[in-house]
Amino acid sequence: MNKVALNFSDGRTRFIGVNAGETVLDAALRQGITIPVDCREGVCATCKGRCSSGDYQLEYVDEDALSQSDLEQGSVLTCQMRVASDCAIEFGFESTLCTSSGPEELEAVITSIDLVSESAAVVYIDARALGDQLDFLPGQYAHVNVPGTEEWRSYSFACAPNETNQLQFLIRLLPQGVMSDYLRDRAQPGDRMKLKAPLGAFYLHQIRRPLIFVAGGTGLAAFLGMLDQLVENPQRCDQPITLFYGVTQVADLCEIERIQAFAEKLPDFSYYSIVMKENDVWQGPVGVVTDLFEDSHFNDGEVDLYLCGPPPMVDAVKGWLDQRQMANSAIHYEKFSAS
Repeated sequence: MNKVALNFSDGRTRFIGVNAGETVLDAALRQGITIPVDCREGVCATCKGRCSSGDYQLEYVDEDALSQSDLEQGSVLTCQMRVASDCAIEFGFESTLCTSSGPEELEAVITSIDLVSESAAVVYIDARALGDQLDFLPGQYAHVNVPGTEEWRSYSFACAPNETNQLQFLIRLLPQGVMSDYLRDRAQPGDRMKLKAPLGAFYLHQIRRPLIFVAGGTGLAAFLGMLDQLVENPQRCDQPITLFYGVTQVADLCEIERIQAFAEKLPDFSYYSIVMKENDVWQGPVGVVTDLFEDSHFNDGEVDLYLCGPPPMVDAVKGWLDQRQMANSAIHYEKFSAS
């Protein structure tokens, strides 16, 4: 059985199991997800989506339903789609159109909190009580309840999904903030924490070209999860991977040893770090993350870029790219605000 992620325009994701020889549409219906459909014959295109990752075959597809250009860009008809691997499919409609359930809500237990810099902590949680594996795509996020309050905050998973549901979040510690105050002042191993997940449309797509990851601050979390996944499934990537990581000051740098470990485990991985404010200790580059970029990093515009960080950083990177010939590149990004 293969696992297929169905990603909807409202950022919700549903995972289904698809049996050998079964169409994606039939598998979804069997599991209570009513993807819109009229003809079931590959003609009407009502069940249209776009496969962003994975291998598949399509049975009959009418030329009025999907053009040759549509097919080349990964468009699929789920009534005619039979998968040959795990896949991810994007739909242009909201999840409420085909399912009334929201993201899965679960309760987990904090096992430890690691202050990895002056401004960030990694929170480790144990969600094995869920029973089944919590499925998510690295890069996606969870809505997290601040224990003891009615407040919820959103954080990217800083790990890949795993059978024992041992999860991580890399969280920025603000001078004042409901989650920051909780982690600094009250949090203890054994505290219970409620989550809603998975959420978000930022995740690693099919890899066909060199990868460029650009992280600002705790936006690094999304890439830690992606890199974890690639270490576990090295056959998924035969392309170079370059990570650019920018922070405000040296004290904000975190998880450097973990990043260095990726360089030892992934055959063609490299990374660069930069800080905005210099000090007497830092011997590396000073400036903004785009100061690290060289045209040679971008493979003549044939790359896939993933950006995750504060809005000013994402906008600055997109502005830099707009001034170059990047029409053949794919750009995926996630902006977040501190809270």
